This record gives sequence, structure tokens and C-alpha cells, in this order.
Amino acid sequence: MDQRNTVLVLGGTGHYGQRIVRSLAAKGVPVRVLTRSATRAHGILPETVEVVEGDIESREAVAMAIQGVGRVVVSVSAFDRKQIRRMWAIERDAVIAALDEAKNASISRIVYLSVFEIWEEIAGRLYLDNAKIKLEVERHLKSSGFTWTIIGVPPSMEIFFAMTRGDRMVVPGGGPKVLPTISPVDLGEIVAQTALRDDLGGRRIRVAGPELLSFPEAARRLSAVYGKTIRFRAIPLFLPRMAWYVTRPLIRLSSTLYFVNTMLGFIQLLNEFPQEIALEALQDHKDLVRTFKYAPTTLEMEARRRLGGGEDESAVEQRHAADGAARRR
Repeated sequence: MDQRNTVLVLGGTGHYGQRIVRSLAAKGVPVRVLTRSATRAHGILPETVEVVEGDIESREAVAMAIQGVGRVVVSVSAFDRKQIRRMWAIERDAVIAALDEAKNASISRIVYLSVFEIWEEIAGRLYLDNAKIKLEVERHLKSSGFTWTIIGVPPSMEIFFAMTRGDRMVVPGGGPKVLPTISPVDLGEIVAQTALRDDLGGRRIRVAGPELLSFPEAARRLSAVYGKTIRFRAIPLFLPRMAWYVTRPLIRLSSTLYFVNTMLGFIQLLNEFPQEIALEALQDHKDLVRTFKYAPTTLEMEARRRLGGGEDESAVEQRHAADGAARRR
């Protein structure tokens, strides 16, 4: 098979990246992943995936990984306790350097995962480096000459499960009235299709699941799936806001404090999520269903997948593929 059919996924072992890789592999597409740990990658990715061990901050490693591929998907994140202080170096500097390597290799098709929407005023006020970085990379892409597509990603449905412990869903501030979210499996399928298409260049596509949810509504819906009552509890927002002010001057002391402060900033952003933008996500989803061939995942379906009582991820990918084939017919 011509190597130029290969898709390189940078960040291919991450929360979204591994779903992108699985969706591509399920379509029979040759996939290559650059990772710092080949052992970990082999443990979580399909056997057909080509794994190149190396660090995205190494130009040599990126040049080796990019050799001979036809398309590149960038799903790079440094948002964890260990790497967060290197976020600028990894998510901006290394990504832009990788894009330069792609240009040197005459690769034109780039798909970049960004945030759902960038509000510069809020990002600046809350010192949300992630949003600032995404904005800089988006600007670089748009002036690069690539055939690019930017995917604007809302919070993962994981947010509802992450805030649930036992029989309680505890949400600082209570969250917004409604929030667009996406199943990571659906996101992987949409990005995989985007990477393989040549008619979506120069577009910024916001993705969203089939419905808007509040945290209380999510708790009610998950109660039905789990067969027990999940009680919703809102913590007054002034508590995380106060903690944000207290930890802000201390972020240089440790990665943990930097991570905690950033999380507290995101909590405030979550509660300030512009509702007019949230409501637009309903139209975004309709556009997705028209543009891509997939069967959208509801919160209940995602919960059952996590429980292991419903479809596993390979079955979901096969369902997406079958649904796409049926639609094409």
C-alpha cells in the first residue's frame, strides 16, 4: 500500500487521539502514531497501527514520523499534572515546528483539534493558557498555505462522569443552564472522516452531541441508566473563585499548583459558558449529521459503553462505519 495513504496522528494515545486512531484503523486506513511510550501505545491501540517512539519536541523524531505520510491530524495536549508547565512548549512550539516539518515534506492536508470556541477576553481574564495557545496555532495554520480544517471541540461527555462520585454529582457553581458536549467516540469518527476528505479545507467546524444538557438533567438521566438516584449538588462558585485567587500567585512553585489553578479557571469558564453559543450548538449538530456519516451517541449510550453493558468501542466504530455505508447507498 502506498505510504502516502498513511495518516499520522500526533497525540494519538490521548483522550481523543486514541479514538481518532481507532476510527481510522476501523476503516482500513494505515495509521501512524508518534508517542513517547511505544509500550503504552501498543497496549491501547489496534495492532495494525504503526507506532514510532519519540517526543513531539524532537524535530528529528517528528521528521522521521512524518516521512512518507499523506495527512496529519494534530490532537496534542499537555493538560495533565506532569506536563502542564510545558504546555506552551508542547502545544504551541512543538506543534508549529511539526507543521513546518509537514510543509517541508510537502504534506498539505492538516486537521487540528482546538477548543469549541475561543473567547479572548475570558481566556485572558482567567489566564487560560490552553485557549491562548490554540488561538496562536489556529492563526499560524490559517496563514500557512495548508489545506487545513480546524475542529472546535466542546467538553467531552466525560465531564459528567468525572463530577460523579458514588450517588452524587457535585458541580462547583452548578454549571451553565445548558452545555454542548461530545462523546469521545463520535469525535474520533468525525475527525477520522475529516482527515480523509479533501472538500473540507479552510473550514472551522464546531462539533457537538445530539442534545444540550445541564448537570442536573445529566444526573437525572444517569440515574435511569445506573438504576440508582444520582443526587445533584451545586457548590457555591465563590469557593473555587476564592481558591483560584489564592493559588494564582503560587503557580510557579509546582506543576500541581499550576494544574489546580488552571482547573479552577476552567470551572469559572464553564459557569460563564455563553448561552447563545450553547444554543447554536444545536445547529452545529444538525450540520454535522448532514456533513458526516455517523450515528450520534447520546449520554445514555456513552454511560452504557463506560459500564461495559452496551457496545464496546470496536462495536461502536463498526456501527459508525455501517451507518455511513447505509447512508451512502
